[in-house]
Amino acid sequence: MNLLESNTVPKLEKPIRFQEYGVGIFNTIPTKSGIKKAIKKELIFIDGILATTSKYIVGGEKIELYQSEKTPTFNRLQLDLEVLFEDDYLAIIYKPAGILVSGNKFVTIANALTQNLKKSTLFDAVKPQPIHRLDNPTSGLLLIGKTSNAIIELGKLFKNKEIQKTYFAIAIGKMKSEDFIDISIDDKKAATDYKVLQSVVSKRFEYLNLVKLQPKTGRKHQLRKHLFSIQNPILGDKEYFLENKVLNGKGLFLHAATLAFIHPFTKEKIAVSKELPKKFTKIFPD
Repeated sequence: MNLLESNTVPKLEKPIRFQEYGVGIFNTIPTKSGIKKAIKKELIFIDGILATTSKYIVGGEKIELYQSEKTPTFNRLQLDLEVLFEDDYLAIIYKPAGILVSGNKFVTIANALTQNLKKSTLFDAVKPQPIHRLDNPTSGLLLIGKTSNAIIELGKLFKNKEIQKTYFAIAIGKMKSEDFIDISIDDKKAATDYKVLQSVVSKRFEYLNLVKLQPKTGRKHQLRKHLFSIQNPILGDKEYFLENKVLNGKGLFLHAATLAFIHPFTKEKIAVSKELPKKFTKIFPD
């Protein structure tokens, strides 16, 4: 057998069964059922001894995954993500435009998390999960939960509107310098604050505006629908657009720039920002 992957366990808060700890430590086995199958096939060793599902991990062990000659080649997802904040409870990563957060596709942010984040040492560690969504064409910050309790508590923060999100977009046409959009979406209350930071004259679009957006609710496609509703759709939007004013080939000019909230466990103020993509600064260089 050939050694496929090796993992040294960090100091743990308290002992944990290997079948729980092992989820996510190997790139090639991201699930609990996969860990069980590898144990059954005698492919995992802990400190040189065959692993069992009931074995307790206390910290400091060397865990090795071997590849049997009969083992088929795994199709691994290779997707490097930029991690802007991480601790044992949560992480904040940058989602590039054009990649799904989750779903049935092979290339998703959710499928790439275990290879980009450190395994939590806490007793309730789980496979990292996105807490909210960003549309496929939207770039920006995405909040990730790394333990079962963190996923629950972060979900509560979103539900109680205790996470402040700031987006930037480039919108088409002449706009008020600032406004509050209060237009229901799918018969549900939806509200967005916006402020125009810069404007430039455009031969094709009349004006292009760099707009700061702060959603007060979290409806699907809220920012895109709200700007379209006031006849100022986002540049590059192919779902919500004005006739003859669709920009092709550059993607959607919508970026989730900041996340700010009180950490539900450490109680520290978390505030993370990500600069505008280059396609924004080509139009608004300052």
